[in-house]
Amino acid sequence: MHIDPYIVLGSAVVGLLVGVTGAGGGALMTPMLILLFGVTPSSAISSDLVAAVFMRPFGAAVHLRKGTVNLKLVGWMVLGSVPMAFLGAYLLHLLGHSKSSQDTVETILGAALLVGAAAMLLRFYLDLRKGRTRQGEVHALTVRPLPTILIGMIGGVIVGMTSVGSGSLMIVLLLFLYPTIGANQLVGTDLTQAVPLTIAAALGALAFGHVELPVTASLIIGSVPAVVVGSFISSRAPDRYIRPVITFVIFASGLKYAGVGTTALGWILCAVLLAAAVAWTIYARPWERSTPEPVSATDTSR
Repeated sequence: MHIDPYIVLGSAVVGLLVGVTGAGGGALMTPMLILLFGVTPSSAISSDLVAAVFMRPFGAAVHLRKGTVNLKLVGWMVLGSVPMAFLGAYLLHLLGHSKSSQDTVETILGAALLVGAAAMLLRFYLDLRKGRTRQGEVHALTVRPLPTILIGMIGGVIVGMTSVGSGSLMIVLLLFLYPTIGANQLVGTDLTQAVPLTIAAALGALAFGHVELPVTASLIIGSVPAVVVGSFISSRAPDRYIRPVITFVIFASGLKYAGVGTTALGWILCAVLLAAAVAWTIYARPWERSTPEPVSATDTSR
């Protein structure tokens, strides 16, 4: 079995981000495998899912020990997500291995990523407009069963087809449903519910035979230690630092899958970064920060 050191290194970077932000590896790992290493979309998705079976429990264990997991919320999400993950894996199998079906998978993946990025931006804007601070405790959360099950169902079918959903999309939906809880408070809960969901989707992937074992082994070696480190960080980092980074990465991946060329993608991302810097400057107005008043001459003469 050939272990690719570059995939190991790339998966370590992605694993760290997954542990820090709770964003699903599919939003980052799958694009990396396809765009950088030339793995076919169906194989990249399935290999990523199997690797995540080993990666996510370590991150979940860190958060369970830290006490940032709402097990009741996890239970309702799993109730909806696990059955739908099998359905998603079966739909991926129906698409087959033809070039047109691979393009369809990429289009679905890109659409899922762009929707997730847009929703995160919208949620951030609404919080900013209402002056809402996310300081609620996840254990004090009043769980809403029906919409939580629906979130699990949506994420389950998408993660089964694309390996995206358990983090990047589902945590976005959770942020809308439970607006008082910070993203960093939901990371632990999301990572924990992703364990049975990922197992279900991975079993479906194994049943329909798209997994490349050398790729999967390389992903596991790189991502498992990194996700542990990232999970320790996420239990302490404020979500105002977490959300912008992961939103940008998801947005970039979504554009690529939507068919945007490499050169155009570079210009678009540069423009987005510039626009974000200008928007932050206008909003924060750092030049208006109060400065200590100078001591007057009359004061010094006393």
